[in-house]
Amino acid sequence: MRSLAEYPGLIRPCRHVDGIAAALLPFEADGRVAEEAFAGLLRSIHAAGLRCAVNMDTGYATLLTDEERRRVLHLAREALGPGVPFIAGAYVEGLEGDLPALYRREIDTILEHGGTPILFQTSRLHGAPPAEKVRVYREAVKGVPGALAFELGRVFAPNGEIYDEETVMGLMEIPELAGIKHSSLDRTLEIRRLQLRDRIRPEFRIYTGNDLGISMIELGSDYLLGLATFCPEKFGDRDRLWERGDPAYLQLSDALQHLGNVAFRAPVPAYKHSAAIFLHLLGRIPTPATHPRSHARPAWEAAMLRDCALRLGLLDR
Repeated sequence: MRSLAEYPGLIRPCRHVDGIAAALLPFEADGRVAEEAFAGLLRSIHAAGLRCAVNMDTGYATLLTDEERRRVLHLAREALGPGVPFIAGAYVEGLEGDLPALYRREIDTILEHGGTPILFQTSRLHGAPPAEKVRVYREAVKGVPGALAFELGRVFAPNGEIYDEETVMGLMEIPELAGIKHSSLDRTLEIRRLQLRDRIRPEFRIYTGNDLGISMIELGSDYLLGLATFCPEKFGDRDRLWERGDPAYLQLSDALQHLGNVAFRAPVPAYKHSAAIFLHLLGRIPTPATHPRSHARPAWEAAMLRDCALRLGLLDR
C-alpha cells in the first residue's frame, strides 16, 4: 500500500475549476420527455457558471434511440442559444462496423449542433491491447480539437472500462483530445492520473466523475458530475469560494458531498431517479419519473433527499 507521503503537494488552493454538469433528462408522467423542463435545467446550469453535458449517463444516453439523442442535441442548442458551448456523448455501443467510422458519425452529428464530443466507451474494445484502443480514438477525433474521452467504471454501465496506464498515456498524447472524464470512484487511482498528466501533458484536463469524492477539485481535477445537475447553482458557488480561498467553501462542500453520498449509494445507476426526485422536490421538473428502463429508488427516497435540500438551503423548513 502506498503512503500519502508519496503524493507531495496534493492540495492546489485558489485555482479556477472547470465545472461541467451532466444534465438529467426529465420525463412527464406519460413517459414523454419533459422538453420545456429540460431546457430550463440546461439554462440553470449555464447561469450557474457551469458547462452543460447532454446525452451522458445522467441523460440516459445508453437507453435512448439515435433519434432521441439527436432530439436532445437539438433541444440543447435551442435552450442555450447560438455560440454557447456544451458537451455531448458520442455513443456507439451495440453498433456493428468500423469503430472509428461509427464514432466519427456520432461526432459529426454533435459538431453539427455546435457541441463538443465526449467518446463513450464500447465493450467492443474490452480486452483490446492499448495500442488498438488509442488507434481507434486517434482516428475517430482526427481534426476535431477539444474532444474528450471517457473512463467509466462498470458500476455505472457494463460498457465502461478503467484503462491501464499505457492506454491513458496514449490518449493523453492525442493532440485533439483535451481531457478525460475519470469515473473510477477511486481517489488513489485518480491522483495517479493527475500525476501522469502533470508529467506528460500539463494542459490535459482530468475531469473527475467521482460523485463520492467531489473534493478532488482540491487536488487538481476539474469535474464532469451527475451530482452537479441536482443543484448547479450550489456547485457554482462552491467553485468560486474555492477560487477565492474563502473558508465558507468547507461547509458548502460538505453539504454537497452529503447529498452525493445519499444519491450515489448502491445501486449506483439509480442515482438518476434520486436526481429526478430531488429536482421535483425543488419544483424544477414536473414529475419524479425516470426512463422506464432505468433503476428506481424506494418510496422513502424523497424524505432523505428533502433533508439534503434543507441542509443546502434549497428548501424552507
